[in-house]
Amino acid sequence: MGLRPAKTCRDVGKPSWSRFSKKTPRKSFVKALPHNSLMVFSMGVGGEYNLRMDLVADHAVQARDNSLESARQAANKYLEKSVPGAYSLKILIFPHNVIRENKMVSGAGADRIQKGMRLSFGRPTDRAAVISKGQTIFSAFINEKNVTFVKEAYRRAKGKLPGSFSIVTSKNVTS
Repeated sequence: MGLRPAKTCRDVGKPSWSRFSKKTPRKSFVKALPHNSLMVFSMGVGGEYNLRMDLVADHAVQARDNSLESARQAANKYLEKSVPGAYSLKILIFPHNVIRENKMVSGAGADRIQKGMRLSFGRPTDRAAVISKGQTIFSAFINEKNVTFVKEAYRRAKGKLPGSFSIVTSKNVTS
């Protein structure tokens, strides 16, 4: 069985049971953290750039780490191919929220094997980042001649993420 659909965990209104205490692990809600798919947060070449383009969330949403990683790969791959060495791309969010799942058994005799909703707190299966309205997800530092390439890279990244996003541009910035 693979991943559950993203619609099951993209709502922000649910409580977050993601406490992991290094100091007192006995008091942790999460005994073992699932691995993080998102490992690289800064790509490209740092330097002097005169334009900053941000991908900003239009409304609050929760995005899993695998969707953030695929959006990062899509944007970075396009920018590497079209403007090599002339950009700097940064991810500004981190997937802190731990998603839990109460796995259910299906099939003949399942009622004798599992307990239904008794002790249904679930096991940690994935991580997610809670994104609030107006929060910046990606920041790209470029020169003005490469604006169209970053817009296309963000268009490709938006297809991998849940929710809707807009592009905000600001001038005279360095990375």
